[in-house]
Amino acid sequence: MSNAATRRPGAGDFDFLVGTWDVTNRRLVTPLTGGSEWDEFPGTTVCHGTLFGGAANLDEISFPTKGVTGLTLRLFDPVRAQWSLNWVSSRTGLLQPPVVGRFDADGRGEFHGDDTHDGTPVRCRFVWSHITRASAHWEQAFSADGGLTWETNWTMDFRRSGQAPA
Repeated sequence: MSNAATRRPGAGDFDFLVGTWDVTNRRLVTPLTGGSEWDEFPGTTVCHGTLFGGAANLDEISFPTKGVTGLTLRLFDPVRAQWSLNWVSSRTGLLQPPVVGRFDADGRGEFHGDDTHDGTPVRCRFVWSHITRASAHWEQAFSADGGLTWETNWTMDFRRSGQAPA
C-alpha cells in the first residue's frame, strides 16, 4: 500500500512500486479524435528501488510486442511538496516534459503538465490509484481545452509478478 495512505504525502510515496510488475496496457488508438478503439498489450516494469531516502525513484518498462522500452524518473521537491514524473522512450531518447503533483491523504496521486500530441498543445494528467501491495492502477488523460474536459487515452493495470524487489 502506498505510504500516502498512512502518512503525510512526500518522500517515499512511490516506494510501493519497487519490484517487478506485469502490466496490462490499454491505449486509445487515435487520441483526441473521438475514436473509441483501444489497443491492449502487455508490459513488464522493474522499479529498481528508491533513491535519496525515498525522494527519488526509477523504473524501466518494456513493451515486448511493441519493441520499445521506457524509463520514468520520479523526483520529490520538498520545498513545493510535489513530485515531478519524467518519462523517456527508447524510440526517441528524449526526456518529455514532466508532470508534477502529489498524493492526497487517501493515497491517490494526481500529476499535471503541458505537452503536445501530434502537434496539438495539450494538458496531460497522470493518476495513480487503487494502490495495494500487489496491484496498482495508472492512467493518462489529455485535455485540448485547458483542462475543462479530459480524455483518458492510456491505462495500466499493475500486478506484482512474484519476483523479489530489486
